[in-house]
Amino acid sequence: MNLENLVLFTATEAAMSLSPGPAVMMVVAYGIARGWRTSLFVTLGILSGNAIYFLLSATGLSGVLLASPQLFMGIKYLGAAYLVYLGLSAITGRPSPITLSQLSGNTLSPRRIYLNALMLQLTNPKTMLTFVAILPQFIDLQQPVGWQMLMLAVCSMIPEFFILLAYGMLASKASHLATQERYALITERIAGVLVLLAGVMIAIV
Repeated sequence: MNLENLVLFTATEAAMSLSPGPAVMMVVAYGIARGWRTSLFVTLGILSGNAIYFLLSATGLSGVLLASPQLFMGIKYLGAAYLVYLGLSAITGRPSPITLSQLSGNTLSPRRIYLNALMLQLTNPKTMLTFVAILPQFIDLQQPVGWQMLMLAVCSMIPEFFILLAYGMLASKASHLATQERYALITERIAGVLVLLAGVMIAIV
């Protein structure tokens, strides 16, 4: 793999990360509702999902999933339904004002946030199609595939990490409203709508 292809791949991945999609919506949702530190766990969950897809692509298993329409659609709608459930729960629930200390407490565990984001990315068919359709174009079959996958993974996840983190930090500018009783319900509803939209986007892709 030459440097030109590596730079092109990095630019492509960065551009795709900037484009608002389910992952960005979830980062923004948690950033608004819980602050940028919480959106960091969302970002890590999304990147973990990408890492798994890089591994699947390296072993050829992603092609197997795409070859089975039933399995592919099942994964797709499972993820969409889960996100819709999360969004509706936030919209119809009765959240109470949170404090900054609660952001790192038991109100919403980092592990739960991480797993929610991981499931989002693993069940997003757009992610799977991206890895199958785009990734092979940058692979040189005359060189070791494993090493190339590692380089592509690093060049993909480093810019995406900072891009998603930036989205979370920008969204967190509104998170202080969640500490006020007057705005707690509003910020929770906004977060719920964003997560719900993420689920709808996955379902219609």
